[in-house]
Formats: sequence, C-alpha cells, structure tokens
Amino acid sequence: MVCSCHEPVHPTGLAVLFEPKKSSLEYCPAPPECENIPERAVKRPKLTPFPLPRSRASNSSVYWPRDPVPAIPPHARVLTYGYDTRVTHSLGHPGNKSTVYEMAWDFLVELEASRRSDATRPLLFIAHSLGGILVKEMLRRSANCQSRPLFPSVFDSTRVAEKLVKAAGFQVNDQVVATLLPSGERLRELRDEFGPVVRKQDWTIYSFQEAIGIQYLSGEKVVEDTSSYLNLPEVETTQHIQRDHMWMCRFTGCDDPEFKKVTAALSHITNSVRLEHQSPVKGPLTEALNKEQKQALLDSLRFDQVDARWDPEYLDWLDPKKLADHHGFLWLKGKPGTGKSTLMKFALANARKSMRDTIVISFFFNARGADLEKSTAGMYRSLLLQLLERVPPLQDAFDILGFANWNASSAYAWSIETLKDLFQQAVQSLADCSVACFIDALDECDQAEVRDMVAFFQHLGDLAIPLGTRFRVLFSSRHYPYITISKGLDFVLEGQEGHDQDITDYIDSELRIGHTVLAGRIREDLQDKSAGVFMWVVLVIGILNQEHDEGRGPHHLRRTLKTIPADLHELFRDILTRDQRNRHELLLCIQWVLFARRPLKPTELYFAILSGTEPADVSAYDPRELPLETIERFVLNSSKGLAEVTKSKVPTVQFIHESVRDFLLKEKGLSVLWSDLGTTFEGQSHDRLKQCCVSYIMATDISAHLTIPDPLPKASSAEGKELRQKTAEVFPFLQYAVEMVLWHADEAQAAGICQANFLRELEPTHMVSLGNICATYDNRRHKSTPSLLYIFAEQNLPALIRIHENNRHAFDVEDERYGPPIFAALACGSHQAVTAMLEAQEQLHGGNCVLYHLTKRGYTVLLGFALRTDTTRDAMRRTPLSLAAEGGHEAVVKLLLDHGAAIDTTDGHGKTPLHWAIFKAADTVVRLLLDRGAAIETADTAGLTPLICAAAYDRETVVRLLLDRGAAIETTDKSGWPPLSWAILHRHEAVARLLLDRGAMIERADKTGRTPLSWAATKLAWSDARIAGIAREAVVRLLLDRGPAVG
Repeated sequence: MVCSCHEPVHPTGLAVLFEPKKSSLEYCPAPPECENIPERAVKRPKLTPFPLPRSRASNSSVYWPRDPVPAIPPHARVLTYGYDTRVTHSLGHPGNKSTVYEMAWDFLVELEASRRSDATRPLLFIAHSLGGILVKEMLRRSANCQSRPLFPSVFDSTRVAEKLVKAAGFQVNDQVVATLLPSGERLRELRDEFGPVVRKQDWTIYSFQEAIGIQYLSGEKVVEDTSSYLNLPEVETTQHIQRDHMWMCRFTGCDDPEFKKVTAALSHITNSVRLEHQSPVKGPLTEALNKEQKQALLDSLRFDQVDARWDPEYLDWLDPKKLADHHGFLWLKGKPGTGKSTLMKFALANARKSMRDTIVISFFFNARGADLEKSTAGMYRSLLLQLLERVPPLQDAFDILGFANWNASSAYAWSIETLKDLFQQAVQSLADCSVACFIDALDECDQAEVRDMVAFFQHLGDLAIPLGTRFRVLFSSRHYPYITISKGLDFVLEGQEGHDQDITDYIDSELRIGHTVLAGRIREDLQDKSAGVFMWVVLVIGILNQEHDEGRGPHHLRRTLKTIPADLHELFRDILTRDQRNRHELLLCIQWVLFARRPLKPTELYFAILSGTEPADVSAYDPRELPLETIERFVLNSSKGLAEVTKSKVPTVQFIHESVRDFLLKEKGLSVLWSDLGTTFEGQSHDRLKQCCVSYIMATDISAHLTIPDPLPKASSAEGKELRQKTAEVFPFLQYAVEMVLWHADEAQAAGICQANFLRELEPTHMVSLGNICATYDNRRHKSTPSLLYIFAEQNLPALIRIHENNRHAFDVEDERYGPPIFAALACGSHQAVTAMLEAQEQLHGGNCVLYHLTKRGYTVLLGFALRTDTTRDAMRRTPLSLAAEGGHEAVVKLLLDHGAAIDTTDGHGKTPLHWAIFKAADTVVRLLLDRGAAIETADTAGLTPLICAAAYDRETVVRLLLDRGAAIETTDKSGWPPLSWAILHRHEAVARLLLDRGAMIERADKTGRTPLSWAATKLAWSDARIAGIAREAVVRLLLDRGPAVG
C-alpha cells in the first residue's frame, strides 16, 4: 500500500512525493529546470514557463511521478528535485547566476541528508533536459558514496537550447549556457569522466529521445539523436518518444502508448534492482569477486572446530503464526551439568531432520577451546560459513565489503563489525526464507561479547519481521549472567518432568550393577542425590561401575554413594585427591588444558607433558611405536578422568565439562590442591608451559628426519603444504611450541613472573627457521633473523616489549616485510604492542615529542595510541590539533577532536587551528572545524580573523563558507583593514567580487584613511609587470562598476 504525500512541493529543493510503508527503492525525478508545479501545491510564484511532467489532458491534476508511477514498484519512495536556472523573461526579475555544477552539489547534499536512515537503498533517477547533466554531475561527484544508483538518464547536449530561450524573449544564465555549449570545457570533462564510471558500475540506462521537432527551430529537434544519448550500447537502451522536446515528459494517462514505454523501462530496472538488492549491493567503483576469491573468503571464515523437546515453549517457537510475539527467540536455561548441551544437540539433530524448508545453522561455545571457539567472532564466522555455503547466492555479500583487492595468499583479519555487517546483509537478503540458529553455552563466552551479540540478534529479529523472513534463534546458557530481551520465550530445564525422566533412563542404561532389589534402591538414591545435575550422575556412575567391576558388593556400593559429595565441585576435589600417584603429571596436564593458547590435539598434549616430565624421552613421533589408543589412555589417566578427547573432525583434549574449569579457577581448586603455587599460579603455569616449549624446540633436530629445501617453497604452494604436513607428523608439538613459546612468556611476565633472564639467553635464529617451515602464510615468514622487538611486535607481546632492553628502537627499519617493528605491529593488528612501544618512546623523548612527530606526519592510527591529552604544546605554544589542521590531516583532526581536543586554543601568535587550516588551504579541515563549532571571529595578535585570512590568501570557497556561517563581513584588523581591503590589495578579484556581492562596503576607510579603491590603484612589486597590471586593472574596474559614489 502506497501512502501519498500531498505536502506542498517547493519549486526548488528535494521533496517527497510518495512515502510507502516499507521502502526498498527510491525514484528521484529531476525535471529540466524548476518547472511549473500544480497550482494547489505552489507556495511561491512560478519560475519558468516549462511544466512539470504531468498529464497532458487539460485541467488534469494527474502528476505522473506522484500518481501512477508508484504503482509500478509498490515499495518505492518517490522524490523530486527542483532547481532554479532562472530562465526568465526579459521583463522579469534578474535570474540566478549559479552554475550547473553548484546546483549538482546542492542536489547531492540534500539527497544524502534525506537517505541517511537507509543509505544502501537503490536509487533510480528520471531526468529530462538539463536535469540529465545535473544528475550526471551529481553522480560523478558522489563517486565515494556507499549507495549504488541505478537510473535511466538522458545526456542532452543542448546545442540549440540557447536559440530556443532567447528567441522566446527570455534572459538566460550565461554560466549555465556556457556549460551547455558544445565547446564547454566542463561539459567535455563530464562526458569523458562519466562513461567509464557507468561502465564500471554497470548501471542500467534508458535514454528516451524526442521524435518531433518544434516550430521555433523551423521543425528541428531541440536535441538531435546523436547528442541525446551516452553511446554506451553495453548498458544503454535507446527509444523514441513521439513528442517534441517540450512535451516528451507529459502523458495523457497510464494508457498513453508513450507512457507505457517509460513504465516498461521502470519495471525492467525495478525488477533488476530487486534481484540485486536481495544480495548485498556492490560498493561504488568496486569489482565483483570471482568464484575462486569468494571460496578463499569462505575458507578464511572456516576454522578447525567449526562444526528440544516438544514442550509448549518450543512449539510456540516453531509456530510461524506466533513469530511476531517472540521475534524468533527461545532461551533454554539451566544449572551447570543439567544437560543443556545434550538437549541442544538433540533439538539441532531433530531440526535438521524435520525442518526441511528451513536453513539450520548452529554454534556451540566452548570455553575449553581455542579463542574462536569461545568468542562471538568465532560464532559469527561459523554461522556465516554455514549460511553462505547453504545459500551460494548470498556470497555476493562479499562484494559490498570491497574484497576485490584482497590478497588471497594472506589471512583475512575478520573484525566483529565486518562480520556483523556481512551477517545482517545476508539475513536481509533471504527474502521469505526461513533460518534457525542454535547457539549453545552462551555463558562460556565473555559476558560483554554475549550482551552485544544478543542485542545484535534482537536487531536482526526486528528487521526480519517486516521483511517476511522467518528468523529464529535458540539460545542455551546457565541462569547467570541474566540478560534481558524485549521479546522472546524462556525454557527453564530444572523441574521439567522430561528432564528427570532423562536422568532415570540414563541411570538404568549406564549403571551396570545388576537388577536386584538393593541395586534398585541404589538407583533411587542416585537419582535423589543428583538434584537434576546430569554431569554429577555421569561421574558417580563411573565410580560405582569401577567398584562393581573390582568385585564390590551392593552394600559397599551404597556406602560409597553416601560418601560421595552431593556438590559437583566437591566431587571434583574428591576425584583429584583420591589417588596420589603421578601428581606432577596430573598438575602439568591440568595446566596445559587450562592455559594452552588453543586446545591441544592428543599427540600435542602427550609430547607437551613429556617435555616437562621426561624431556630426555622426547624424540620423533612414530605412530607404530606409540598408537593413538595409547595416547588417549595416557590423557585419561593423567587427568584422572576429568579430560577427554573430543569426537570432532580434528580431535582435541578438553575437560569433560565447563564445571571442571569453574572448580579449578573460579572456586580456586587449583591453588587449594597445589598450595605451593601460591597466588601466582596462573603466571607460574604459563612459565612452566614456556619451559616445556623451549625443551621441545631444543630437542627437535628436524634435518635428521626430513629433507628441508633451500630456499623453502612458498607456504601457499602444494610443496609448502606437504612440508608442513610431514613436519607435523614427525614432530606433532613443534608448530605450537614455536608459535606460542613467547606468548606463554608474555603471559607469565604480565602475571608477575619475571622473564628478563629468559630474554637475555634467548637466541631466536633456530626458532625463526623452524617458524618459517611451520608458517601457514608467506607473510608470516621472516627473510632473515629479525630482532626480538620485531618478533614481539608481530605477535603482540606488550609485557615482553616493556622489559626488553632495546624497546626504544621501534622506528628502526629492519630487512623484513614491514620495516620498523612499530609498522609490523600495526600491520598485524598488535595494538597492545604499539602502545607499549610508544610508551618506551615517551620515556626516551618525552610525550610531547612523540605526539608532534606523529601529528605532523599524519600517522592517524599511531596517534590514536599515543594520544593522552590535547594540552601539550610546542615551543610556539602550538597544540597537536593546530599542527594537524596546518598539515591538512583531516582524519587526525577528527581523531583529536573525538578525544576531546580543545578546538579554539591559540598559539603564541593568537592563531587558532582554524587560522592554520585556512592558511594552508585545507578546505576539508576548515569545514570539519566549523561543523564541530570552531569560533569564526577569533582574531590573532595582528587582529586577523579567519575571514580576513581567507580573503588575504584567496580562499574563495572558505570565504563563502564563513559568510554562510555568519562571519562579520566588516570586521577589521588592528590597522582597520576589512576583508575587502585585503582581497583588493592582493588582487584577489574573485574573493573581492564575492565580498561585494555579500554587501561589503566599498568606501570604508582604514586607520590611514585609505579605501579599498585606493589600495586597488596602488602598484605592487610583482615579478611579472604585465600580470600585475592586468590584476590591478581588474580589481579597479570591479570597484568602479560597483561604487556609485566613485568618480
């Protein structure tokens, strides 16, 4: 249903003609000039004799852009833009002198402002006559905008337009006519520049040409066919309208055969827009990705660990009729160990079998896993990978992010915001499809990340309802942390009849102690004592089965059950202290599972523990001598059954449940069981793991078992992959040890365990050569042996940087990919390392020196790390903001202002940042400062205000901008000179003309009694006497023409 907007339409500017309830497209008719508007909508006198594109029938009130057009696309917002070229009769008022290019800029500014709420909505332009040039110039100047316009346009070379209007007795805007003449330089530039833009953007263009000439031109067409199209056959369709130039945009109604040509074009473009807009829209001037590039991006989303009952709440969640009530959210909650993950796995498996018309995607958070397994970044990557692989057309979403220049040989660094944007675009492009997300164990992710993710999913749910997309999310978590959602269903696991029955069924199935009467009582006691905690039942059944297998009778089993703590954490303590054998092995196993940077594979964990307990036994791995089954038994015994090998594509070792980690860390079980670790058990653990890594690296003699090519094959090549695979087979723990040894040292240092001696003894040559062999990407290899500071910078190790004796050499260029260490840190996203190195620079040179060094060179990112305060000043009392404004570094100025820099501070000469921006012609910085509220009347020590400076330095654009912002035009300096005198003295004719147009006083005398005309007649010592004479004559003539009292 289209909602008409019958608000009065102004003759100039942007106006909304139709506002639908749900807008997915925008039409923007740009009439030839500011044409006649229906009388009932006029707010001020008509400006030109040409009518708007309305019905040709007499007395008709049908205005086709507002009335019949919206029926073509029912969800299109229709706007119109009127502009005043002042083609007026010779007896009327004088016309406007603005150029077409100034009008185009005004059009762009208004259009951008009206689209900020949905800047990605496609645009379709309808232009006639001069409107075609205006639209093209506007699009040329908006090349950096994010919208993707799709439009029909007429490129009108109005070779005879001047004849037409002058023959009718009208005055013309000479600047506009000059633009339109075939010899117009700007018109040629526009023609040359616009064609390549159209081809690159692949815009759809319809050019309608007049078929009939007009009487004023002896039957000639106003615009000949050779001039009324772009000559771009690959994107342009050309048709004739059986009208003359004046009437070709007026129709008798919807059945008019000529109007049907227009509607057919609009329908074709609208349909193509719908198809394209279902997938993410391409960014401006970006290439679409090919199939191989999209697959590479999909692979970059992948990581190794990617991989419900019919209760009323669940049924309501599935019911599409109730989607508007809960917006697709169902939250399963329960205490630790109650079986939430088990239930989620069952619900997921059932959904994949029964919900055939639904795209089912899932993610199970794992606090025991790698960073990506316990972060929302990993969740978004996993969900996106599943969604984009299930629905390949959605892979077009990559195009909007500008991946065309991405180097597939390097890893893509996915940011949270990029992933969210991509996920939102994919969901919005699903149209009427159905998606169900199963997300388990939210409590195993950082709380702040979870809150942000839940809010984002609520936003997606709100977006999906009006789009008709059935978007559902099933969360599971513990009761804490509690996160409020505006709409959704809750399902609390405890107390559910089915949950208790599940425990009963599990006990009957797994407790193998016979079926006597006493065995039945043991089962009842076990059920009552469990308090609904599934994990407690699993562990206790294991203990009872073991004792039964050892020949213990039912009475003994019942006594054992009574001695077992009912609390899950106390049960863990009992398991860990029951057997005192191999205590050092148990501790090291727990430390590795707790504090490894990522979960270790079974073979990795075996050699990691062996490197710490029996380093002399470390050797090349031979699976014939040490089968995987033996290693798995080793893991089980070393962890006392609290760790297990996962049954995933890439098996890793993790605790049997997150509650084990809770007991060891949150309940301080680790420090209680091993009291000698004290309060620094985490730091000591990392130091111990570092030593294990060092032992393994030192014991690795890779050349004795493998042939290493020199030079190494490219990491991305088949040979490089084969070399890494063979190395991992023979030395399973090598890659982790090489990549993470310094990370563990950094963590230990950060926790208070000093690593100074370790750094002094560290020789990186062997470690670097092994690292080059294990590197997955070429950009992670080193050319030679970099400094330790360079390595610390790449790996983001701030604690080691702070204690490194050479930490002040951050800007020393090395023979490595990124040159100086600080650039390596920036390239690798090592933000904490950047901060640590800048802190070292501050200690060496002082904070001000670093700040000015970064500001003057426009190092925006580095400045963001170094920024502490805006009150620092150099010897001339200039602030960083003043220096950035002088340098024209817009991004730096914005960064400083965002950090609270004072915008109007003055230096030793009284100049503000605005003065310096004007002095250096940094117009974009001037506009930014003014938009942020910079004072426009502050005078320096010579009395020069920003307007006087702009006039003196011939900054015409800035003068206009300041006057538009209310700058006082008659302000004077200490000599009594106003801006006009400064402009005249320096022969800036354009600025002087502008000031006079705005009302500057010609006869105002300064303190010496001299007027602007007096200064104009003064001869200056110019290097070129001829130019000096011309300039002086021009300003004198200007003042004489404008000065009624001068004679």
